Amino acid sequence: MANETGTLRGAARRRFLARAGVIGAAAVLPGVALVPLARAGRTRELHGPVSGEIRYGMLVDSAKCARDCDACVRACDDEHGLEPMHGPATDPRWIHKVTLRDRTTGRISNLPLMCQHCADPPCVDVCPTGASFKRADGIVLVDKHTCIGCRYCVMACPFQARAFVHEAVENPRPWSPRGKGTVESCNLCVHRIDAGDGRDPACVEACAAAGHDALLFGDLNDPESPVSRALASGPSTQLRPDFGLDTGVRYRDI
Repeated sequence: MANETGTLRGAARRRFLARAGVIGAAAVLPGVALVPLARAGRTRELHGPVSGEIRYGMLVDSAKCARDCDACVRACDDEHGLEPMHGPATDPRWIHKVTLRDRTTGRISNLPLMCQHCADPPCVDVCPTGASFKRADGIVLVDKHTCIGCRYCVMACPFQARAFVHEAVENPRPWSPRGKGTVESCNLCVHRIDAGDGRDPACVEACAAAGHDALLFGDLNDPESPVSRALASGPSTQLRPDFGLDTGVRYRDI
């Protein structure tokens, strides 16, 4: 009975948000200016079918994350064309370096914060158009062609991992469609995954090139994958496990 009640409440909430989204769309749509894809068509068509047998995720080892290093941030910016515009208040950024301090011990931890690719993502639940969606392989994405810029997902994300594009986009990457008036966030460099060439996300490659190896990416469902073996070798945690979101990004030594 409790599960049925929760399901009904969730459905009612989504219907309410959908109606609200229809009302808000008229005000938001005139400001949306999407950068067209060169060849790939719509985002969903670009990625094609994926398998639920795989769940992509990442392990972040805070002990290896250097406080003054921003290699992961710069690599992400370059990979997706996140060029500085008018300062931190308006610049889109998919990775933020943050510093955590344990109030009890005073211990300092440094770590990158990005979309956590939740198994039960709140951003998807509140999106009135379906622009926010989760692939079968666990990657949470935004379809820029159906995003109306309502920013419900920005408010729903407990990790503040989504960014709103305030300015016109210059020098867009053909594999990373972006547009003014839309929302965006880390997509685990899904274009690399779908290319099937075995390349890691740009942030992971940059961290390794900087000599830190604080980021490990792979299939969480494969017990023999490097990331699964690393997770099995010692304790790790989710950010805000009390939310029960089952995040695809896990952290060690925080």
